Amino acid sequence: MKQEIKDKYLAINQYDKVATYIKGADKLILSSHSNPDGDTLGSVLGLYHFLQEMGISSEMICPDPAPDFLSWMPDYSKIHIYSEEPKKVEELILSADVIVHIDYNAFHRAGDKPQQLFESAKASHLMIDHHPLPQEGFDAYVSDTSACSTAQLVYELTKLMIPNNLLKKNTAECLYVGLITDTGSFSYGMVDEKPYLMAADLVKAGVDDRRIHQFVYNNNTSQRIKLLGFALSEKLVILEDEHWAYISLEQAELNRFNYQAGDIEGLVNYALSIKGIKMAVLLTERDDKIRMSFRSKDSFAVNDIARRYFDGGGHLNAAGGNSYVNMEATIQKLKSTMLEYLEELKS
Repeated sequence: MKQEIKDKYLAINQYDKVATYIKGADKLILSSHSNPDGDTLGSVLGLYHFLQEMGISSEMICPDPAPDFLSWMPDYSKIHIYSEEPKKVEELILSADVIVHIDYNAFHRAGDKPQQLFESAKASHLMIDHHPLPQEGFDAYVSDTSACSTAQLVYELTKLMIPNNLLKKNTAECLYVGLITDTGSFSYGMVDEKPYLMAADLVKAGVDDRRIHQFVYNNNTSQRIKLLGFALSEKLVILEDEHWAYISLEQAELNRFNYQAGDIEGLVNYALSIKGIKMAVLLTERDDKIRMSFRSKDSFAVNDIARRYFDGGGHLNAAGGNSYVNMEATIQKLKSTMLEYLEELKS
């Protein structure tokens, strides 16, 4: 991959070019990013089902398994998970002629080994994503930071490929999951009416919004609820004078509550919801790093902090990063970094 595109707000919507590559593919792969969320999985599965309707075959790959509250989506079982079947995924990537990277804009967002495989593949690489700072080197782009979700971009692609088409229920359900999870069920603020019109169209296609809400938001294990209680009562640190807060969870603490993928989804938002808090961070110990999830209110740009100091990036109010020292050292670095932003937080 080449250097980053300079204009982080640049929209490169090559829908026609992406559609042409997809229609001409003999071996088409749809790929999600690592630690999959509702947007990447909903977009991959939604596009998979739509292409099936068109008679276009594809395979789906994902670096990691989905959390339980997302694995109910139709045909999730057909996704090849790299951590579970690495040889199969390697075979698919290296034999593909077109790979669509969905909800991520750089190879490394799929993990170290998939990145190496993508770089070795002879396939054409397409991007469908809404995050800032896409990297150069893709053969075609749908890259638009004004979109509320990648699911919105996949939806727009389906409308271009079959105009005035009412989507089938499976496609609509998957795209709806992507839409609501990346907008906080429309609570994050929309730049225009497109997400609402998309939702209306998906409901026309047969989406049962109450049923999906139950699967996504009211499907917790008892251990997940206990972990949430522990994190908020024992691990939440509020720096009231500096207007930010953080929660840190070490591996032993996660193991204590039988942590499963997705169990800390949305946890950082509880810290952000505190009156007077403008930024919140969740720090989670992984095997070889500390994973950091940033959230903010109003115009405070957490993607700048993640990109400059913590090997990450993302959106203005939602970003992710990594630290390669222990938890204590990471927290100290975070605290010293935030002193640089003190005046902005207080304003």
